[in-house]
Amino acid sequence: MEFSDRHIIVTGGTGALGSVVVGALLERGATCHVPYIVAAEAERFRFRGHERVKLLAARDLAEEASVDALYGAVAPLWGSIHIAGGFAMGGIAETGRAALMAQLEMNLVSAFLCCRAAVIGMRKAGGGRIVNIAARPALEPRLGAGMAAYAASKAAVAALTEALAQEVAGDGILVNAVAPSIIDTPANRQSMPKADHAAWPKPEEIAATILFLASPANAVSRGAVVPVYGRS
Repeated sequence: MEFSDRHIIVTGGTGALGSVVVGALLERGATCHVPYIVAAEAERFRFRGHERVKLLAARDLAEEASVDALYGAVAPLWGSIHIAGGFAMGGIAETGRAALMAQLEMNLVSAFLCCRAAVIGMRKAGGGRIVNIAARPALEPRLGAGMAAYAASKAAVAALTEALAQEVAGDGILVNAVAPSIIDTPANRQSMPKADHAAWPKPEEIAATILFLASPANAVSRGAVVPVYGRS
């Protein structure tokens, strides 16, 4: 779990889970490259100004040229953690093509392009670690009722993880994912005030699993989509 002198890209690193992941990586010596799209998020990012944090303006993580430019500026690249994504409720009758494509672009396309760029960089570096973020409905699709577009996009992230893990294992690149249930964040508590918040997995708990999968200590695990459900 030591990351000294290792460069890691964390998409979504300014968010609730992402900032916890970045903080844990910094404690272990990593240099974190954190893309952002909304300037206000970068302004209030609690690790802004840290000597081993590089905030990187990005146009769109579902745009190939933008992602390639972002990753091309980081070398040698050890780790790539893909937390950025999107969520939307909606029954299928209320979900048109535009809403479906938005979920696919925010979740699948962004993960695919970041994985692609990461593999190119990690092959040059001699290996590395990739961690994607799926979701519980990706492993238990019936829980995706009322949010089928989201569930399908995260299931695709899980499939991408397993296929890519097999493809790049010979390059010394280990690819895995975590699949959280509802995460215990202030925003989720506010939107679901009557839920059993104590049962939800905490960002720090999920971050611990992500860090192991992204670390040199993980020497053999690949192609896993790890449930991180807490007691929920």
